[in-house]
Amino acid sequence: MIELWMPISEIPADGREYTFDDQALWHDGWKEFSVAVEASENLVAEVMILPQGDDGALVRGTLKGAVSMRCDRCTADFVFKIDESFDVFEQLPDGEYDEEPRVRTESGELQLNIGAVLWEEFALALPVKPLCSEDCKGMCPGCGKDLNEGPCECDRDEGDERLAVFRNLKIK
Repeated sequence: MIELWMPISEIPADGREYTFDDQALWHDGWKEFSVAVEASENLVAEVMILPQGDDGALVRGTLKGAVSMRCDRCTADFVFKIDESFDVFEQLPDGEYDEEPRVRTESGELQLNIGAVLWEEFALALPVKPLCSEDCKGMCPGCGKDLNEGPCECDRDEGDERLAVFRNLKIK
């Protein structure tokens, strides 16, 4: 888990703005979680942290930048722009919990793991199925040619000749 603990109790009641532009935060996460991306444009998070009493904090912010990733269909590299806004409320966990908390009390001081919050927002911004374009044709399963560059020279198996009459059948 990405850890960057900040003391919430030192933040005034009307909040404080922070800018996180240290690229090591992202690079360390990519290595730790085996995320196959590379920085194309620096990722920058601008965050407003508003303390909510002794319970936790409201985190509002934006995440902007770009990463280079591979298309799931044709395996070509492409640049994915990130421009996300987020509002997250993080509070002290109640009783038993399975995952590591993002808010804790350490030496009587309330702390927020802003690193985990930013990493989660980055992960949520990434596409589930990365595609270089909506109409990507992918690769030929026979020869592996990128079909976006044009048709390949493979012989296509047209199927069973006895069923050829059904190829152009339209059902209304």
